[in-house]
Amino acid sequence: METDYELYSRPETWVAWVVNWSAVWVGALASLSAALIFGLLGTAIGATSVEKFSSFTTVTRIEVAVVVCSAFFAFVIGGWVAGKITGARHSERTILHGAIAWVTATPMLVALLAAGAGNAFGGWYGGLVISPFGAQPATAATPQAIQATALAAITSLLVGLVGAVIGGWMASGEPMTFTHHAKRNAFLAAQKGR
Repeated sequence: METDYELYSRPETWVAWVVNWSAVWVGALASLSAALIFGLLGTAIGATSVEKFSSFTTVTRIEVAVVVCSAFFAFVIGGWVAGKITGARHSERTILHGAIAWVTATPMLVALLAAGAGNAFGGWYGGLVISPFGAQPATAATPQAIQATALAAITSLLVGLVGAVIGGWMASGEPMTFTHHAKRNAFLAAQKGR
């Protein structure tokens, strides 16, 4: 057991976590592909059109459920793919890769939306861009519509981040409990002491 002096007097050391960029890119592309499929399915059933998000009073609970589940599961898929490709067995590394895949996919999503792919991804991401390449929309957007789509977009993005983290965690194969980390470290320390 280290004394307090030994613990606080040792020099700072850096331990870098290796990032597998192939895993990150494939995870980001998997998220975008899943978001596209879920967005098209939502549009096909009439739950995610841009017009639905012009006001909070026009959105039903079913439509909100479709939006939240689509954003969540699209990034769960991307986080899981990124985590599995890394081959890491500890959840911290796979969660990191899932979150980096989300960070990578977000600007790609914004670029696709700016290019005019908003309806394909569903109306909930409409708050990320007002109109493609600065063109003026045919009808002027009301402040309430801009606020509603912006809130839908930020909710979708944050729910997507949670999904990417959970997907990465699932990819590790470790139990999804907060106490497992402490138990694993105690077990590894006991194994080193043998």
